[in-house]
Amino acid sequence: MKPIRNKRAGKQSNAIVLTVCAIGLCALIPGTGRCERIKDIVDIQGLRGNPLTGVGLVIGLAGGGDKSMLSQQMLTNILRASGLVLNPTDLTGSNIAVVWVTAELGPFAREGSRIDVDVSSIGDATSLQGGKLLPTPLKGLDAQVYAVAEGGVSIGGWTATGDRASITKNHQTVGRIPDGATVEKEELATFVEQIAGSRVISLNLRNVDFSTARQISQAINRDFPNSAAVVDAGTIQIKVPSEISQAQIAGFIDDITRPDVKVDAPAVVVINERTGTIVVGQNVGISAVAISQGSLVVKIKETEFVSQPTAPFSDAGTTAIIPDTSIAVEEKDAHLIPISRSVTVSELAKNLNAIGATPRDLIAIFNALKKAGALQARLVIM
Repeated sequence: MKPIRNKRAGKQSNAIVLTVCAIGLCALIPGTGRCERIKDIVDIQGLRGNPLTGVGLVIGLAGGGDKSMLSQQMLTNILRASGLVLNPTDLTGSNIAVVWVTAELGPFAREGSRIDVDVSSIGDATSLQGGKLLPTPLKGLDAQVYAVAEGGVSIGGWTATGDRASITKNHQTVGRIPDGATVEKEELATFVEQIAGSRVISLNLRNVDFSTARQISQAINRDFPNSAAVVDAGTIQIKVPSEISQAQIAGFIDDITRPDVKVDAPAVVVINERTGTIVVGQNVGISAVAISQGSLVVKIKETEFVSQPTAPFSDAGTTAIIPDTSIAVEEKDAHLIPISRSVTVSELAKNLNAIGATPRDLIAIFNALKKAGALQARLVIM
């Protein structure tokens, strides 16, 4: 009797073997780092959210609301719609606040589904703590209502106030309502295009690079031959095979975005002079050069001493306070670091840290290296 094999178990074993082989292949490629899944480095063209906005009213604030006429007028209009005829001047107190309501309608948000809502005070309210948003229509850029927001506002903090002091945690005039809006009109995304009689799906790289785009195309073509083509450094177009039905599109997208590829990052040094932050890419190289960094330290000390002149049998001397200034100049030793070959970022960082270079020193060094032509990377100053 022939042994009976579990087909599903066999497929799972094959998948595990292929995954292990792919990981091993990435590890054996010279100069490569960690491989990334295609789905983690690309966006599918057409899958995006749409912003929704609206102006609403938050009620139930314990004295931390608006004191302006705008909030009173909005509340008056709402009460008039309920059959109560009032004037804005009839409403006193500061328990209401006018807020700007924002949300994002996802590409697959269906009618009746819930989405998160953010509210921000646009008046002189001091806190939205404990408030409740009245039903607010949210419109898209086409002025159509796509959702309705309502619910209790969560600010993730608190405020405690006394007679002469107060303490506050987190920002009090911005809040969030989880699942605070109900979708009334759906706007489904279209991500399969019809080009020259073929169904096409486009992948957009988040960080454009010809090498990465080429590797994505090659990885997809290994599973679906002659289906992927590189359009430019940021776009890969994939033709959907004719045997893939409309119901199988989701599985096809999962198959083409699952493989691992090597991400080739450009050689870039990013410097933020305001904060002293430096980010150096892994492919940055330094050519043969010598680096010296020194500084001059001047110390000034102001002191005062009392002068009490004395003369025998005389009252002519007077007590006086005489200032004294001492100046010391200290020049720190400048360290000359010779670099006779192209080094990596880790080697350069080790040498610069050895001389105690501060972030400000590193900024000056990288600027000088770029000027000297020794920095083999693009320098970006924010």
